[in-house]
Amino acid sequence: MTAPSAHNVSEREARQVAEAAREQDWRKPSFAKELFLGRFRLDLIHPHPMPAPDDVQRGEEFLAKLRDFCETKIDGARIEREAQIPDEVINGLKELGALGMKIDTKYGGLGLTQVYYNKALALVGSANASIGALLSAHQSIGVPQPLKMFGTTEQKETFLPRCARTDISAFLLTEPDVGSDPARLATSAVPTEDGSAYVLDGVKLWTTNGVVADLLVVMARVPKSEGHKGGITAFVVEAGSEGVTVEHRNAFMGLRGLENGVTRFHQVTVPADHRIGPEGAGLKIALTTLNTGRLSLPAMCVGAGKWCLKIAREWSLEREQWGKSIAKHEAVGSKIAFIAATTFALEAVLDLSSQMADEDRNDIRIEAALAKLYGSEMACLMADELVQIRGGRGFETAASLAARGERAVPAEQVLRDLRINRIFEGSTEIMHLLIAREAVDAHLSVAGDLIDPDKSLGDKAKAGARAGGFYARWLPKLVAGAGQLPTSYAEFHPDGYPDLATHLRYTERSARKLARSTFLAMARWQGRMETKQGFLGRIVDIGAELFAMSAACVRAEMLRSSGEEGRAAYQLADAFCRQSRIRVEELFTRLWSNTDDLDRKVVDGVLGGTYTWLEAGIVDLSGDGPWIADATPGPATTENVHRPIR
Repeated sequence: MTAPSAHNVSEREARQVAEAAREQDWRKPSFAKELFLGRFRLDLIHPHPMPAPDDVQRGEEFLAKLRDFCETKIDGARIEREAQIPDEVINGLKELGALGMKIDTKYGGLGLTQVYYNKALALVGSANASIGALLSAHQSIGVPQPLKMFGTTEQKETFLPRCARTDISAFLLTEPDVGSDPARLATSAVPTEDGSAYVLDGVKLWTTNGVVADLLVVMARVPKSEGHKGGITAFVVEAGSEGVTVEHRNAFMGLRGLENGVTRFHQVTVPADHRIGPEGAGLKIALTTLNTGRLSLPAMCVGAGKWCLKIAREWSLEREQWGKSIAKHEAVGSKIAFIAATTFALEAVLDLSSQMADEDRNDIRIEAALAKLYGSEMACLMADELVQIRGGRGFETAASLAARGERAVPAEQVLRDLRINRIFEGSTEIMHLLIAREAVDAHLSVAGDLIDPDKSLGDKAKAGARAGGFYARWLPKLVAGAGQLPTSYAEFHPDGYPDLATHLRYTERSARKLARSTFLAMARWQGRMETKQGFLGRIVDIGAELFAMSAACVRAEMLRSSGEEGRAAYQLADAFCRQSRIRVEELFTRLWSNTDDLDRKVVDGVLGGTYTWLEAGIVDLSGDGPWIADATPGPATTENVHRPIR
């Protein structure tokens, strides 16, 4: 049997592959899904879910050890300078059990909850973002998570103890010519004649942890044949297997310690019992793994926000201009208020989503995606504002500041390190489309056949009947709701506290408005709706703001009820909601008043060469090399730069 060649697929085929990988059913309630449908189900998140006492004790004990390790063993400046995490740091994390934070204790892990796993990532990520990325890639998307969810008993017993204490894992999906379009995946896994193994061939790009990994999760295409369903399939691969070569260690604008490379597979034999799940289930496994795995990125964004707030506060107390602290000048003070309020909201979103993941009462696929999208975007804005607050010192490197006798504040490094989060594990643009698809799922499930050109008239007639019944029940509920009653959510306005109830009423009204807007767009564009990515992106951004406002209010009330900084929490939640409402109103306006159509014409002109005259007067030093490196399967021609940790 021969390996398949690189796939050239149509847009329709690519969409079919992505759709087949989705989780089709909603077996549990989802606050965010209901929000996009115009139903403000506050009961799903309030009262705020709380962790069990035993989980808290175990988590806090580990955080104390991790904090001591971060303060005494991690030299972030050295990692930035040498562009590598020292072996002794990684070995120290192994001894601490940090590789097994999410792995069950029966396999040698720490068995931390999602809440405390995220707190640990925020902590270690504040010491150095590359270390946070290493631990996250290992546990959130590497071998432990897919095996926990889809592995056999034998696979768990074989690999999880190794992942908990000694072995670093990596996740390999992306290829030089394949990003968020997995239908074109070219890496092959050809079954042997006796069916005992698969032979892998292909090249993987941006393999986070790949340079130092011991175990790999590899997505490869199995050709369809007699006895083999075929399709994109997940495998656990030993990184030291014959034919596995790390050809290059990539360097980036940030995360300089990231062990990320290019990995080639040439005639690599993988035992059949190392396959995770059935053939063809690889993408579904990857997407399901990411439902909670995506929460690791907003965790580190929360840590960055807390650090930005601390530096902004301390610097503002020290720095004076025109006779008073820079924070007392409104232009700077507004930036600090934004950082403080947004950090509070991001932590609210993260903790709420994580606790819901731990309780497993709700389906959080949309919540986790919103947390990743919103966290990565807002953290970049906060870091950028910190650089501005610091002025020239914000642009100067920490090493340069230290060399001339000032505190080594790595503000510019944090900005560089955070930038990748808008691309990692689904770019902002892809996240918009992913969330939008889930947000309109209820509509497509009842009316999708109406706009499907491949459906027969009979199918369309049946869909029309289903849609008529659904919308007859649904649309009237979007007219009025609790948001129009001045007494709604009264528990969020205790005496002497800011009025958060008014923000929840606004959120309820806006959720209904959001659902009406989505329905109007579907009625207007029908089958062309999926091409209106600007509109869909704004719909998702509104939903993200509404989710963040809800989480902030619920967290503030939880802190007030427990006697922990309640008044301050209410003030931060109030500030965030007022800032967020301004953004929401702008987004609602831009749903229908925008330059999307004109932008498309300009893009056509750019691609057609209409504006090449605008490019005159520069020099381009990027050279004339290929835009995408050759990834033809075959033996390695370069030195193996794989670096096992000793």
